Order: sequence, then structure tokens, then C-alpha cells
Amino acid sequence: MSVAVHTCNLSTSGGQRSARPGVQDQPGQHHGDPCLQNIKSVFVSFFQRNVGSSQFKTIEDDLVSALVRSGCIPENHGEDMRKMSFQRCARTDKGVSAAGQVVSLKVWLIEDILEKINSHLPSHIRILGLKRVTGGFNSKNRCDARTYCYLLPTFAFAHKDRDVQDETYRLSAETLQQVNRLLACYKGTHNFHNFTSQKGPQDPSACRYILEMYCEEPFVREGLEFAVIRVKGQSFMMHQIRKMVGLVVAIVKGYAPESVLERSWGTEKVDVPKAPGLGLVLERVHFEKYNQRFGNDGLHEPLDWAQEEGKVAAFKEEHIYPTIIGTERDERSMAQWLSTLPIHNFSATALTAGGTGAKVPSPLEGSEGDGDTD
Repeated sequence: MSVAVHTCNLSTSGGQRSARPGVQDQPGQHHGDPCLQNIKSVFVSFFQRNVGSSQFKTIEDDLVSALVRSGCIPENHGEDMRKMSFQRCARTDKGVSAAGQVVSLKVWLIEDILEKINSHLPSHIRILGLKRVTGGFNSKNRCDARTYCYLLPTFAFAHKDRDVQDETYRLSAETLQQVNRLLACYKGTHNFHNFTSQKGPQDPSACRYILEMYCEEPFVREGLEFAVIRVKGQSFMMHQIRKMVGLVVAIVKGYAPESVLERSWGTEKVDVPKAPGLGLVLERVHFEKYNQRFGNDGLHEPLDWAQEEGKVAAFKEEHIYPTIIGTERDERSMAQWLSTLPIHNFSATALTAGGTGAKVPSPLEGSEGDGDTD
């Protein structure tokens, strides 16, 4: 059956895809003609703390191994994922977690399928839902937008004259208002060539459409105040979100003028700092056009995962947020990064070659194929 799967995952390691030795046929597993029934959408959550070495398994390694062991797919499909039409909705860079990833694949609909798959997954990866979708469904191509959140200690917004890691700092209403005013500047279509690597200002794929970006009210954990920044966009490039956050932090702290925001969307090369990857989480993927067309046709369910919201919130509170907060306390990644901001030169620019006629896509256009690589 063709399905979309919603997963949560908290990954302890990562690297290149590796072989899966020792996977044996399980009792009750299908044999013979490996023709799977249909495509499904699978909702996955995971926490990820990748070390970037090829000796460690990826989230997909663990997921595919669990699918084989539970009898949902034949073993040879685990070695060649194209045979089950496997497609992730969004890619995540090493160290980036996901509270709401969706993958599509063909599976056998066995009894108690969610329970059986999860029984073969480590605790940091959970499949929270599974829904039938249309034939030929591709979770990446059908996705209208992605929402990420970024959890950071609020001392990141303290003025540069303050101690770089003042745990007594509390975000004032005025500073929060300033942060949200700056984040709102990202809304709309802009040329984000300065917010990624290996893309020039004339590359049409550097133009991305942001629907919303804002910072929520802060909260205190273990004596340290944190806040969550949320951003929803059609698609994102490598490191784009981390640089969007990094530039706003640099402005609020007083290292960069507000004018650098608009300059960064022009043809000049601008030095944009990249915030640490620790706090970045893929929170939700959106299928609004698909839902409008197929969600109420009597054959398919809308891919909104509303019934799984409680499970997602619980997974974030139990796995994702505590690990990010604990790691920040142990490794001080934000404080160490903040100490590098003075070396950035926000006034230096280098004019790029060529004209300024890059095509800006319509807000209604879909992903340009890069997927979410932040």
C-alpha cells in the first residue's frame, strides 16, 4: 500500500547510508512476488545528534531496518529503496532533529503496523502515524511548505556589552518586539544567496519565499531562559535558517546595523554569520494543495496529522528540548558562537559579477528541488 508516514526522531548518530547486516526474514513476512499494495504517508519524529561519521547509521537506516524486521517490506527493498518508492519530505543536515518528518513509501499493511515497526526502532525514533495516499504520491514534491523551529537561550539577544553567557539575563518585552520586527522582514520572496553556499545572486534557485517568522514568549528551564523561533517557508537551502537567525542575533546585539538585512538580499556579497545547528528542529511539513484536492474525496485522509499533535508535543518535551538544553549547558555552543561575532565585518562587501536580473519566483511556485537541507 502507498502510504505517508509521520515520524519523530531523536538521532544519536549519523553519516552516510550503510549496509544493514543480519536482517533476517521475520515470521509472517510476505514472500514471493514483492508487489506492495499502495503508497502510504508515514509521520516520523526523531531527535538527532549526528557525529558525521560514515561508521554510524542514519535515521533512514534504522527506519528501513525496522520496516524489514516488522514484515512491512521484503528484505531486498531495504537494500534498494527505489523498489518501495521511498521518499523523504525534507532533508535534515547533521545534528538537526525532526518533530514532524513525513516519508512516503509502499508497504504491506500488516496488523498492528505502527506498534510492530516502533518495536524495532530505537527510542529516539518514533513513527506516530500512517495514512493512505494517492498512487504515485511523492512526499517531497507534494509538500507546499516546511516549518522549522529554533530553540536558543535568550542571552543570545543580550547587548554585546553584556557577558556573553549571562544566565541571569531575561528577555524584555521591548527586545522581543525588536526581534519579531526584524524576523518579520524575512517574509515574502527574497534572494537568499548570502544565506547559503555555492549560490550566486543570479541563481534563480537562491530566491525563496518565507510565509512567516517570529519568536515566541520565552520560558525558563533549569534556571536558563530559552525562546523558540518559528519559520515557515516553501523550501530552504543549506544553512539558510541558521544564517537568518544568526544575522538577526548580530543586529539585536549591536554588532550589525539593521540596513545589512536589505543589503544581504542584493547582489553584493555580505558576511552573514551562521548560528549553531543544535537548536534547529524540523517541526512540520504542509500539504495544503494535496489536502484541498484529495483530503475530502472519500478515499483519502487529509495529511494534516492533527490527531498526532499530542504525541508530537510529548516527544519534543521528553526527548528533543531536554537534549538540546542539556547539550547547550554542557557544550556551550551558543556562547562560543556569540564570542565569534566581533570578528565578522558587516560593512565589507564585494560586488558580484553580472547583472541583477535574477528571476524571482511567484509565491505560488513550489520547491525548486533542493528540498530542506538546513
